Amino acid sequence: MADEPQKKAHLSALVGHTNGLTKPASLAAATRAGGGGRGGGGGGATASSKKLVIKNFRERPKLPDNYTQDTWQKLHEAVGAIQSSISIKYNLEELYQAVENLCSYKVSATLYKQLRQVCEDHVKAQIVQFREYPFLMHRNDSLDSLLFLKKINKCWQDHCRQMIMIRSIFLFLDRTYVLQNSMLPSIWDMGLELFRNHVISDKQVQNKTIDGVLLLIERERNGEAVDRSLLRSLLSMLSDLQQVYKESFEQRFLEETNCLYAAEGQRLMQEREVPEYLHHVNKRLEEEGDRVITYLDHSTQKPLIACVEKQLLGEHLSAILQKGLDNLLDENRISDLTQTYQLFSRVKGGQQILLQHWSEYIKNFGTTIVVNPEKDKDMVQELLDFKDKVDHIIEVCFQKNEKFINLMKESFETFINKRPNKPAELIAKYVDSKLRAGNKEATDEELERILDKIMIIFRFIHGKDVFEAFYKKDLAKRLLVGKSASVDAEKSMLSKLKHECGAAFTSKLEGMFKDMELSKDVMVQFKQYMQNQSDPGNIDLTVNILTMGYWPTYTPMEVHLNSEMIKLQEVFKAFYLGKHSGRKLQWQTTLGHAVLKAEFKEGKKEFQVSLFQTLVLLMFNEGDEFSFEEIKMATGVEDSELRRTLQSLACGKARVLIKNPKGKDVEDGDKFIFNGDFKHKLFRIKINQIQMKETVEEQVSTTERVFQDRQYQIDAAIVRIMKMRKTLGHNLLVSELYNQLKFPVKPGDLKKRIESLIDRDYMERDKDNPNQYHYVA
Repeated sequence: MADEPQKKAHLSALVGHTNGLTKPASLAAATRAGGGGRGGGGGGATASSKKLVIKNFRERPKLPDNYTQDTWQKLHEAVGAIQSSISIKYNLEELYQAVENLCSYKVSATLYKQLRQVCEDHVKAQIVQFREYPFLMHRNDSLDSLLFLKKINKCWQDHCRQMIMIRSIFLFLDRTYVLQNSMLPSIWDMGLELFRNHVISDKQVQNKTIDGVLLLIERERNGEAVDRSLLRSLLSMLSDLQQVYKESFEQRFLEETNCLYAAEGQRLMQEREVPEYLHHVNKRLEEEGDRVITYLDHSTQKPLIACVEKQLLGEHLSAILQKGLDNLLDENRISDLTQTYQLFSRVKGGQQILLQHWSEYIKNFGTTIVVNPEKDKDMVQELLDFKDKVDHIIEVCFQKNEKFINLMKESFETFINKRPNKPAELIAKYVDSKLRAGNKEATDEELERILDKIMIIFRFIHGKDVFEAFYKKDLAKRLLVGKSASVDAEKSMLSKLKHECGAAFTSKLEGMFKDMELSKDVMVQFKQYMQNQSDPGNIDLTVNILTMGYWPTYTPMEVHLNSEMIKLQEVFKAFYLGKHSGRKLQWQTTLGHAVLKAEFKEGKKEFQVSLFQTLVLLMFNEGDEFSFEEIKMATGVEDSELRRTLQSLACGKARVLIKNPKGKDVEDGDKFIFNGDFKHKLFRIKINQIQMKETVEEQVSTTERVFQDRQYQIDAAIVRIMKMRKTLGHNLLVSELYNQLKFPVKPGDLKKRIESLIDRDYMERDKDNPNQYHYVA
């Protein structure tokens, strides 16, 4: 036994060497300082301290007889105890040391083979319990299936626990010999391989396991509560066993998922309304996502979600939108629309088909607003409300997607121009209603917001010259009758139009404002001029001087003014032409208005009236009763204009005259009597409602003037192009005209203008090619 200490010392040193330990610095120094005996210590001493010197054995000690066999017997017993779940007789550290000793003496290969054989024998023995298990039961026999799954799961959990314990004992073998031999699986992988080969690869066991797992998942999808931890453990087992999960489970799982959701999609599309169906789809997607997180392998997520999306969404994209999109948009179902967009964005081609239906909805809904003449009164307000609605949907539901914004603009432009000219006219009138005095609806900030919204709708219109014509006419009325609510708002609108259409578009409108400013200066000078006159008269005259090119065209109407008015006109004419020689003044009686003072039994009143109303009322200074014919003869006012004027004075709210016989319309032979008993709560009364209303004739004439202007613009554009090109084919000329003209025009109209210019010798046809034109200088 004398060798035992030496053996221990040698083995200890060997452990240190094998684990890659280096000697401490103090020991290394001591080795150099002194010598020592074969078996232990000794050495020289210094004055300060003794040094311990350790040296390796010169000869490697031999293992005692039967050491390898005895040690393996111990290890075998320990492995058996682990596999049988009984306590191990030996100390674990001792077993670890034994493995280490065997590895140090080059028996690693034998040890690995023996360990593998023991493990294999044990795993092989496990299959018996499953072969004895009744396999002839139907898949829906869920109780037996569940018991089987629990049994296979316990077998797997036991196997894992056993392999962890075994590996901890044989760790030295795993980290040295196995690590150095790349062809050998680690002890853990060896355990997985054995379990796969001898348990899960058994067709009966594998099929029963996968059937059971699929049955549990199916039950969970049907709303039943299942043991998710059992599913997680079993699927983790299949995943750990490499290709078993992919090849045997995932393929079948996806096939069954595909069938389930294909049938469910078909059934629910028939049974449910679109919002409920989409909620269900969302719920299913969340459930499947949760399954991936809880118990499926992460690699299954992509094909699983793709399968659900395809069967519940992809196969029904058009059907969903045809069945329910219009209702969702009509009812402004924001949350449902948001969900629709989110779900459709998940599927290939989903956004594209949603875009198409979105565009169709806007065109159809917008067309119902624009093309129906009965809706003209509210058309612009409905367009603004509709635009607000779709803007809100794009912002909240469609995540401000540029494609949806651009298509919305295209759709608005399409439907708003289905009815040429009318929307442009009505937008101009809408702006007039907002900028006219008496509009109490909005503060300055609100008015500015309304004008901004109007400009967005205005951009979609092709015939902007129609808007300009009606806007100019209404602006003139506001400026001349002093009905503009705010000069700032007027100039803000002008600035917006200039920014949108360029300076040429607004030059005449700006000229109107300049005329009004200059007129104020002229009137200051005229007032001073009148003060120097010997007989300034009783009438306070205000004149607006309008440049003809800037303002709408007004038809002059000759009426019979009284002598005092004629005298004042002549005085102003002499004053103005004295300052501006060479100019011509044309009085526009249709635009005149006055303030008249009147006395009734109740007291004095003032009337703010038009010039025509003034001429009629002044007649009643000469008498109390006149017939329609007498008034017409005395005033010279045109027949229909006079009827409207008398209507406003005798049939409106403020009845200064009494019509005999009574009635709403003025007929030939009607008599008008001064109403001496007239009463009104106000001192100054405005009587011009009927005169301010636009007649059908005015509308038609404004539109006709626009078309006339368009002809001039087409002619000018043709001459301009031909002058530059000299010779040009018909198609190229038409194409160039479409690029230059800013209003919609038909090819037939262009052809007529070309013919007209040929007749007037601005251009000529080529003698050989009738589709070729030459410019005539």
